[in-house]
Amino acid sequence: MARRTVSVMVAAAVCLALAAPVASAGAAEPGAGGARSGDTRSGGAGGARTAALKAVTDAGAAAAIAEVRDEDGVWRAGSGVADLATGAPVRTDGRFRAGSITKMLTSTTVLQLVGEGRIGLDDPVERYLPGLVPNGGNITVHQLLNHSSGLWDPTNEKGGLFPDVTDPVAVRTWIDQGGLTRTITPAQVVAASVAHAPNFPPGAKFSYSNVNYTLLGMIIERATGHGYAQEITARILRPLGLSGTYFPGTATDIRGPHAHGYVTLPEGPAPEERDRDVTVASVSWANSAGELISTLADLNRFERALLGGRLLSPQLMAAMRTTIPVPVDGRPSGLEYGLGLARLQLSCGAVYGHDGAVTGYSSQLWSSGDRQVAMSVTPRGGGTAATAQLVAEGGFLEQAFCGGHQGGGEAPAKLG
Repeated sequence: MARRTVSVMVAAAVCLALAAPVASAGAAEPGAGGARSGDTRSGGAGGARTAALKAVTDAGAAAAIAEVRDEDGVWRAGSGVADLATGAPVRTDGRFRAGSITKMLTSTTVLQLVGEGRIGLDDPVERYLPGLVPNGGNITVHQLLNHSSGLWDPTNEKGGLFPDVTDPVAVRTWIDQGGLTRTITPAQVVAASVAHAPNFPPGAKFSYSNVNYTLLGMIIERATGHGYAQEITARILRPLGLSGTYFPGTATDIRGPHAHGYVTLPEGPAPEERDRDVTVASVSWANSAGELISTLADLNRFERALLGGRLLSPQLMAAMRTTIPVPVDGRPSGLEYGLGLARLQLSCGAVYGHDGAVTGYSSQLWSSGDRQVAMSVTPRGGGTAATAQLVAEGGFLEQAFCGGHQGGGEAPAKLG
């Protein structure tokens, strides 16, 4: 199925987040530990954050968990259930599919290799992957990193590797025939992309395409002799002690405690909307663009290390944070994109990070520099329900960083 991209997903959530009153950031609450669900604090920042998180499940999501870390400590809470069948409460220490947040780790690894002189930002793709990409001599590593290559995305576009999400019959058939657990290799993703004409000449503008990061994973392997998962594990996961994070490869399960993911489809003669459990799935198609499985604590620890200068030199960090606009329908969106790192404008200032979405899971990871916010949601429903949940995700980010929560006629609370 086509997957939501960072430009679509965040822009939808931010539309109302930017309408919130401007407020200064509030302090994080000390220690939430490994609480399984809910937040016992009723006042101050903790109570407001809990309400903002609950707005996501009030909008229809099965579950939402979040963690806020800053110099004052850790706040962590959850809302909803991990499993619709059992009603078990969601655990805030559980794993989830992080989707395109993977790109932050892939880009960090590429930039480390740039610092070591093993990859050049201005090198053409052809240098590392000869003959693989038509016009690869004119597409640079830098253009892959900031999604300005023009390469067509077979994981998100109609006519690509997955059925059209607007066609429920096609989606049901695909799931019933084992599509969710089918392995799709990086080579197959690239082949599907280059079989289609590019969207525009290299460097002309921004267009989000997962194949860019599939190619970067291949370039990591060519430059180091190791697969991207092995290299990222050795350079980032192990040194930072991110023990809850891993690359599943072709495995279809999620290890340890985790929330179930769902898709909602009209089924039966009526038809009636029903939730299908899509937890067991192969994300091999997402590879170095989006296969990561992680936890709230691990993601926040990674982003703190990245923006704190522990993983990249100041020069390379500056390159990573140099952004280009991400327009939506030709208009500014409050979102810009750097080298695997997005810049999102909230009412109280800009935050840096990424979001992610694979079937059944939506995630957010952002930082203001002194505060990190990680979030995972298991969405349900489509149409207005899906939009309401995205808006509520944006509302939580606004609350977590700026201390304000949306109100008024278009508020997420009304949609819940």
